[in-house]
Amino acid sequence: MNPLAELRYFFTALGYFTRVPVPRWVGYEPQWLTAAARYFPLVGACVGALGVLVYLAALRVFGPGVAVLLSMTATLAMTGAFHEDGLADCCDAFGGAYRREDVLRIMHDSRIGAFGAIALFVALALKWQTLVTLAVPQGASASSMTSAALTPWRLATLMIAAHAVSRACAVSYLVTLDYVRDEGKAKPVAQRMSVTAWLAACAFALPWLAWFVWPDWREGVAVIALLAVLRYALGRYFVRRIGGYTGDCLGFAQQVFEIALYLTALAWISF
Repeated sequence: MNPLAELRYFFTALGYFTRVPVPRWVGYEPQWLTAAARYFPLVGACVGALGVLVYLAALRVFGPGVAVLLSMTATLAMTGAFHEDGLADCCDAFGGAYRREDVLRIMHDSRIGAFGAIALFVALALKWQTLVTLAVPQGASASSMTSAALTPWRLATLMIAAHAVSRACAVSYLVTLDYVRDEGKAKPVAQRMSVTAWLAACAFALPWLAWFVWPDWREGVAVIALLAVLRYALGRYFVRRIGGYTGDCLGFAQQVFEIALYLTALAWISF
């Protein structure tokens, strides 16, 4: 393993999936994106870490509702709403067409329709409300905590885990499905990924999940089982509708997996 090459692959992934400026010495070669895909979850952890920093800082001044919203705004700014755009495009396409050709045509259209707008609103509202419900104000006493509440640092761990694990799940489709476009902005990334490379990607995500669910291993099993079912169901749906996946499908999947993690955490500690 060449450390310099691996560093270049990480920065390539960071530059592709976020708006973060990449140092000039890194350079760029299209073929690097194939190797860079395994760093997708690590980029997610970085995005989640920024959200955590904003959340913890804002929590010292504002309540949980504003702090969570500012945190979400920071992550959206860092990624340029990259994955949310995929969510909107997929909902417009899958909701507004039946034939494969029409689905791909609508998905390629940069304009947003009713299905996409509604999906964005629901997704962002679900994230906001779930995290606010899970949040505990800094310095809150144990007696004031609800049954569905996490301390600020534990919620911070969940945020990072959700961003990293959801990306590891999304990139898993590169292992089993085919990219369905002849050309596209995701074409350089959308090469078949080996199982070994995907396991390396998981290594950047699973420790965060393990840290969050520790010491209740049953929650970890429940989360992984739910993600596995969702991953299978979404994959089957993509294949049935368009024969594989597009870059928008990966963004759509990432959003679904992230929201599923937040909802599972809330459901688990509520019972």
